[in-house]
Amino acid sequence: MRDLATLPTAHLHVHLESTVRPATARDLADDHGVALIPRPRAFAGFAAFAEANGAVRNCLRRAEDFARVAREFCADQAAQGVRYAEVTFTAASHGERLGDIEMPLAAVLEGLAAGRAETGVEVRVLLDHPRRRSVERFARTVELARRHRDGGVVGVGFAGAEEYPLTPFAALVGEVADAGLHLVHHAGETAGPDSVRDALTTGRAERIGHGLRVLEDPRLVAELRDRGIPLEVCPSSNVALGLLPSLAEHPLSALRAAGLVVTLSTDVPAETGWTLPGEYAAVREVHGWDDAALAELARASVTASFAPAAVRRDLLAGIDAWLAGQP
Repeated sequence: MRDLATLPTAHLHVHLESTVRPATARDLADDHGVALIPRPRAFAGFAAFAEANGAVRNCLRRAEDFARVAREFCADQAAQGVRYAEVTFTAASHGERLGDIEMPLAAVLEGLAAGRAETGVEVRVLLDHPRRRSVERFARTVELARRHRDGGVVGVGFAGAEEYPLTPFAALVGEVADAGLHLVHHAGETAGPDSVRDALTTGRAERIGHGLRVLEDPRLVAELRDRGIPLEVCPSSNVALGLLPSLAEHPLSALRAAGLVVTLSTDVPAETGWTLPGEYAAVREVHGWDDAALAELARASVTASFAPAAVRRDLLAGIDAWLAGQP
């Protein structure tokens, strides 16, 4: 078996606020007098996760805080063999909380630029918006994405409680697409196939974050397969948040068998304790995928990415070289 730590990978579904190193969280909490909540690696539902995650988010207050976690994100990705990442960041939420809509994103982009110079890891940013929040906040998110499109922001997406429909945001979704930005939404994670259909139709999604429950609707599976819509699959997160009882019961192999484009990501690694090579190792050990199948999984993440063409070519060549090498 080949060393998964040397497999060149793209990481498409990971939230910046959920990558903060424990030591960094403690430093920032001490600086700002914030009480952290222990991160238990397994949560009694999404509300418990949100509470622990919210305490860490509240530690991010100064420009240097945001720049630090972005820079450390690059270093941690490089150590895991990640060559390209698309990190999700809730910029408008932080901006409203701190009374400066521009500062958090500008600081994150500064930190990512410094991290790229140090590690060579290419990172682009997706700005997310919780569905239950206002259309006005989403408009601010869209405007941030437009202003920073040339600085590293590649798209926007909806996250959070899937029972909230996307219809109120339809006009702004059209503006996003017209501006040349990408649309990637969480769907089919905590709700069923209708959530994915809403993401595809009203949300005009190019990728689906999670898609855990799409197999419940064969017609939806056929549409996703025919359109080649990739799924950003995050097994460790699904188990840690209590959506599935175990990795063995994750539908990853069934999604692949259905002919869907599946990619692999960590989602919230600081909370789960998982790395991206660890996710690949679990697919090998729990689902029995051989190295050729794992290389296929890595290629799917690259081709589904919004990386520049030259970055995609280099990554695909590296994956081919990894597979051609001796285990």
